[in-house]
Amino acid sequence: MRIKKEFKKSGFFWLPRAPGRKIPGTLKIIDGGDIELEVIGLFDETIEGLNNGWNGVDELERIIGHIEKHGLVTLDGCFYKNKSFSFGGISKSTVYVSKALLGVAYEDKEPVLLSTFQFSVEGIDEWVGLSGIKVENQFEKRTATITYSPPAEVSLSLNNEMKLLITFSWSLPGFPNTTEAKITQKTRFKLLSDQERPLNDFISAAYIITTLLCFAIDQTVCIDGVTVTVDSLVQEIGNGKTSPVLMSLYYSSLPYTKNVPKIHWHHMLFRFMQIRADAERIINNWFDAYKEIDPALNLYFSAKSGAHKYIDGKFLALVQSLETYHRRTSKEKLMEDGIFKELTDNLILKCQEDKREWLAGRLQHGNELNLGKRIKSIIEPFKEIFGSSKARNKLIRNIVNTRNYLTHYDKFLESKAASGESLWLLCIRMEAIFQLHLLQVLGFTEAEIKSIFDNSQELQHKINTI
Repeated sequence: MRIKKEFKKSGFFWLPRAPGRKIPGTLKIIDGGDIELEVIGLFDETIEGLNNGWNGVDELERIIGHIEKHGLVTLDGCFYKNKSFSFGGISKSTVYVSKALLGVAYEDKEPVLLSTFQFSVEGIDEWVGLSGIKVENQFEKRTATITYSPPAEVSLSLNNEMKLLITFSWSLPGFPNTTEAKITQKTRFKLLSDQERPLNDFISAAYIITTLLCFAIDQTVCIDGVTVTVDSLVQEIGNGKTSPVLMSLYYSSLPYTKNVPKIHWHHMLFRFMQIRADAERIINNWFDAYKEIDPALNLYFSAKSGAHKYIDGKFLALVQSLETYHRRTSKEKLMEDGIFKELTDNLILKCQEDKREWLAGRLQHGNELNLGKRIKSIIEPFKEIFGSSKARNKLIRNIVNTRNYLTHYDKFLESKAASGESLWLLCIRMEAIFQLHLLQVLGFTEAEIKSIFDNSQELQHKINTI
């Protein structure tokens, strides 16, 4: 989660099961959504509590607080990072916090159920590309007219029984405005559920939607603001009317990168307007992909987000993502299962009795494709893009030799493995291979993928790097 300005608030905090003991502290949230609570003293300073602390069996889980400017706050997933026992003096302890909900105090062990989850993502305005701002210039008369009409909300039904809305908020010029008239519009996603659902359901859905934008924009983008509501938690707004209490949510959301990305629409693989007529199907295809190729996607995005400090770690993540993707999406084997079983049974039967268990273990995965054959199969649908058969075979050999060396560090392969700039360029090309397949996963046709490739200088550059 992108936190542009450090959040640091003082207040009093207590355990919901012991509301009578409130201790002072400071809640701090930094970029990335990392949350830390520094308190004066401990939440339980009874003899039993101190004994539990010494034995490492503290149970915090949930902490309630009242902080400056925001009022009540619920902190979940809490545990001590370090503890200090005062023995009569002043001591400070630090608590790790997984999630912070501002504006509400939940009871002990009360489940956090939500009805709506609204969030923004870096680059969403450029990706959606819908604006209600219109400017008309009449240069001859030296006049200009600026009008604003909010774009219509976009509603999409998800297969997880939620609705996804693309909403627009705006601000108009204030008064007086003698020197400046400014209209701003902000695009957001909003997840809705007819039935109250656990917070983690919404967090999971928001993560999947955010990774879709990462893929489409071809940058690692972060969630930069979350507000939630629950239909059963309302407040009076006058004249006998009520509205849901709007709560701000902070947590360490993924994907995340320390550097704020520079978003350019012409560098994107595709934009919302290109899929608008079929957006519901394409977005649901992305949700379905997480049921089938979740590990491959996680490996791909870890490589894209810079989670690996060294280039060899990035390479291994990418090659493993391709291998895992093929394993999850293809049932291709070296031979039919029946033929393979007959062959292995005969081999084991003819083997020395004391070596049969060893041989059976060696043959257990003998019918699976090796990495080279998997990469060849993955490249096959796009072989024309990757040049001649000789060029494709060279690419496959480079990937296989480098993976084998970086896995086993066999000296025989050291001279054949890519390194330095060659290794980086190999990573870029594998990234492009996976992107082409993910376009297929989303449901783009062969012609649409070809059109995306022809119009994407970034994708062409990745494939033509070697």
